[in-house]
Amino acid sequence: MAKVTFLNPEIFWLFLLIPMAIAWLFWKRNQESATLKISSLQGFKDSSSFMAKLKPVLNILRLLALSSLIVAMARPRTVDVSNKTKTTKGIDIVMAVDVSGSMLAKDLKPNRMEALKRVAADFVEERPNDRIGLVVYASEAYTKTPVTSDKAVILEAIKSIKYDNVLQDGTGIGMGLATAVNRLKDSKAKSKVIILLTDGVNNAGFIEPETASDIARQYGIKVYTIGIGTNGMADFPYAITPNGQFLFRMMQVEIDEQLLKNIARKTEGKYFRATSNSKLAEIYASINKLETTEIKELRFYDYDEKYRPFVWFAGFLILLEVGLRNTVYRSFI
Repeated sequence: MAKVTFLNPEIFWLFLLIPMAIAWLFWKRNQESATLKISSLQGFKDSSSFMAKLKPVLNILRLLALSSLIVAMARPRTVDVSNKTKTTKGIDIVMAVDVSGSMLAKDLKPNRMEALKRVAADFVEERPNDRIGLVVYASEAYTKTPVTSDKAVILEAIKSIKYDNVLQDGTGIGMGLATAVNRLKDSKAKSKVIILLTDGVNNAGFIEPETASDIARQYGIKVYTIGIGTNGMADFPYAITPNGQFLFRMMQVEIDEQLLKNIARKTEGKYFRATSNSKLAEIYASINKLETTEIKELRFYDYDEKYRPFVWFAGFLILLEVGLRNTVYRSFI
């Protein structure tokens, strides 16, 4: 009965009549009982039969029938709700992710890249009605996944992000931004958004970040920029051993925050600084709230009425009581 609802729950107030009905039945029973005054009962043998002792059951049947009718009038029913959603104004989003070696720094746990992958995957799962793409960049950039509504493809692409020397090491913020703009410039979506994440300064690539941000503004693309990394020192990789293991040492964290702020301001976006895992999660949650999608929802209700069994049960009890009163207990009436 956990999924049963009642159309007329106020009917349950009628259960307050049950104590009154019980009191009335006791009063009526006393009124109908004949009395005889005698000086002694010693000459009478107790001969009350088993059926006579069960006569009060008739009143119990009547009360149960009344209770069942009250439940039936409250209209118990279950409902099966099916939703059909239609995105009326969608958003196209491209995440541009820095995959340079510095993203292996351990100021976020277990490192910046793994922390980003977890948060980015949660962000994708919370936007089922938008198209999302993925661009990765270091000194160069390429599209890992074009803008698509297939969330399984995006999630797999995020999961596979790693530092693998496919791209020459360095940080080409302009290259990453320009590549992301190229994925969105022909989009017909209501809103076009780039989430640009980096942990360094622009020191590579042949496209200046300012030029890329100007192009983004011309195409009406909003850019949210995220600088990832703690304040002060962090444990950075600086060399690789012959067996492929990274060597780490403490180094100063350097993020060109002014550049990232300028990109966000120019494109009417916003700049964020992620200094910890929790802060990074909060940033993506904030962007998720800032960029909302209008959805038209059609909801269908399929009701299954459950009052009929209670009516049948009440009818059965009433017929049983009437039958017993006019047959087995007729002599007692």
